[in-house]
Amino acid sequence: MKLLYKIALLLFAVTMIVSCKHENKNRAAVISDAEVLHQNEDQLTQMIIYDVFSPPVASRIYAYASLASYEAMRYANPKYPSIITQLKGFDAPPQPEPGKKYNFALAATKALFTVTRKVTFSVDSLKRYEDAVYARFKSQMDDSTYARSVAFGEKVGSVVLKRSMTDNYPQTRAKPKFLGSNLSGKWHPTPPDYLDAVEYCWGTMKPFVLESSSQFPLPPPPMYSKDTSSSYFQQNVQVYRKSKTLTKEEITIARFWDDNPFVIQHSGHMMFATKKITPGGHWIGITAIACKKTHADAVKTAQAYALTSVAMFDAFICCWQEKYKTSYIRPVTVINSEIEKNWLPLLQTPPFPEYPSGHSTITRSAAVMLTHLFGDNFAFQDTSDLHYIGMQRHFNSFVQAANEASISRFYGGIHYLNSVNVGANQGKKVSEYILNKLKL
Repeated sequence: MKLLYKIALLLFAVTMIVSCKHENKNRAAVISDAEVLHQNEDQLTQMIIYDVFSPPVASRIYAYASLASYEAMRYANPKYPSIITQLKGFDAPPQPEPGKKYNFALAATKALFTVTRKVTFSVDSLKRYEDAVYARFKSQMDDSTYARSVAFGEKVGSVVLKRSMTDNYPQTRAKPKFLGSNLSGKWHPTPPDYLDAVEYCWGTMKPFVLESSSQFPLPPPPMYSKDTSSSYFQQNVQVYRKSKTLTKEEITIARFWDDNPFVIQHSGHMMFATKKITPGGHWIGITAIACKKTHADAVKTAQAYALTSVAMFDAFICCWQEKYKTSYIRPVTVINSEIEKNWLPLLQTPPFPEYPSGHSTITRSAAVMLTHLFGDNFAFQDTSDLHYIGMQRHFNSFVQAANEASISRFYGGIHYLNSVNVGANQGKKVSEYILNKLKL
């Protein structure tokens, strides 16, 4: 009898352990709506990295996808207004059926990936993630609520996608390559790879809020001159001298904010490329950090992603309009010609004109928007790049982070100081204008 009792007790213990493990597994499968949205945006970032989209194009993908997510999610809290009804070129969003039950996090997920599947390339890689997330939702609700929520999300995504067909992006895909000019002071492809220019028609894109891409024109950069005492020549000397005296901290800052989505590495006769997040992707990561630190609910999270993306999209358009308007030469070209023949900057020079700094413009636009949403003096640990380059840094505010991103381009030897300062001012104006126009 004692043996039977011991066996029965053992079987009971094993049953309880298995039952607890099963229960814990089911509990682990239930995550918050806000975390679902974070995982969706992270999956979007992985898609953008995999497909190697340029920074301007990446900003467009984030903007449309994040707007679709927000427009579906916002119905979970009536105090949050539509954003797309306040932007240019969107049809009115669909409305949920009165009295019907919806899961708006599921609808937001479907809306985001309805857009993602049309604006990215490698959609087959989405299938495993989508299957898993939809299966998790389906296990948590009745069939009618599930079907209704998915259908609603798809309708929202379709409305957002309709606008994407009229923003001039499709028309820019058939443009010929831009190889710059050999005129003095004008941009042309830079060493070591001499790539043709990226998105030289981006200034023709239709902004979401701004009246035009030229709404915030910039003062002209220093005029080309061979006079070694001129401001034009001296800004090149400044870049060159800084490259020779960089501190360990300045090198760290430059590398942390590089965010070049496709860096070509050279080793003897070998060439290979590394993929990383874009500048926009870095600030989407910072948006996630801010939301998680403040325990933002799903609607506030969706709003933060959408507004930050809108700000960066319009900032890219303004910045690229000025870049190709001035077609300003890069430091490496002048330094190789006039100072040191084989000099190369710390960072690989991106393939587009120098003025103004794109990093400075879009990072300040994002910082202004995030400051509005989460407040000034918002301290955070920026782990956005930890997965990609194994680096993280601490900042006491979004603006402090943006300022460091700006100066990193000077440390990296790819921008003049004037260009980073002017770009930051332009990005600030873009977001301040957006905030003034939108009712949030």
